[in-house]
Amino acid sequence: MLGEYLGLNPGTVSFVLNDTPNRSIPEATRQRVREAAAKFGYEPSHIARSLRSKKTQTLGILLPEMGDGYHSQVLNGMAEVLMRENYFFFTAHHRHRRDLVHTYPKLLHARGAEGLLTIDTRLEETPAVPTVCVANHVALPNVTSVILDEGAAARASLKHLYALGHRRIVFMRGQSFSSDSDTRWEATLRAADELGIPVRKRLTIRLEKDLITPELGYPDMKELLERTRDFTAVLCFNDISAMGVIRSLTDAGLRVPNDCSVVGFDDIPASEYQIPRLTTVRQPLQRLGHEAASALLRKLAGESVPELVCLEPSLIVRESTAVAPSKAKQPNKRLSQLDVG
Repeated sequence: MLGEYLGLNPGTVSFVLNDTPNRSIPEATRQRVREAAAKFGYEPSHIARSLRSKKTQTLGILLPEMGDGYHSQVLNGMAEVLMRENYFFFTAHHRHRRDLVHTYPKLLHARGAEGLLTIDTRLEETPAVPTVCVANHVALPNVTSVILDEGAAARASLKHLYALGHRRIVFMRGQSFSSDSDTRWEATLRAADELGIPVRKRLTIRLEKDLITPELGYPDMKELLERTRDFTAVLCFNDISAMGVIRSLTDAGLRVPNDCSVVGFDDIPASEYQIPRLTTVRQPLQRLGHEAASALLRKLAGESVPELVCLEPSLIVRESTAVAPSKAKQPNKRLSQLDVG
């Protein structure tokens, strides 16, 4: 026992090793305890401390997967807050599997998680611990959601294309398992209706694959190009799919933005280095994570937290959008005759 070795009360040793606040212990005594702990390789027991305080300083984070885009940026915002406040956290990747989304909150709680954060995760029931979700558009009792104003995002992107003269637009709808897909699609339809832009079934792409690379947008755009080129712009579900769309257009001999404009969504770091640089709707991704983590810590502290926190997007105009070409100037006009309606 360090207390016996140093001739100190065990409580004093514990206060020093656990950095217990509001204890007037002389610095010389603190230094003696630290040196003795280092000499004997002693580490304070986190489990024992947790049992005494009933607090583990541990949280769980649920997300579909890790990559260079949306999920990692939101997670970075969460981590910044949690590390600053000395919280440890587990991350669990569920790949949108309903069984794992159902099971993982219970497993994280059993392993000491006091609270839960989720990113792009469709929760169907309220977890047993305080929970804050990013991009969860289903209201659950006692669960706070941090979301983007999808209506403002849709209006900004479509007004931009409308002002450039685009009327024949390809619309891309997200995967059915993504928590943002339905809300974003409904917002897009409303914005298009307000502007009088038709949403044609033959010019609609529905993503299905669970991918985090530009391959997400490439094959669907390629298939559409084989049927028609009677469009001047593509409104993509996210930046990753937009990169695949640009590659597909380029492979088909079309120039972006001269022949076709492309708009992304998220403003991930790579979007500024894409060729051409991508016009996109900026989600404040790290701030979404920051707000979610801060809200959860307030919940754990017993403070009142609103059920919904809504952040505003902004449109970042770069090189992938331009004035719509006239129909007469569109390349490969003959191929437009292959349009199947």
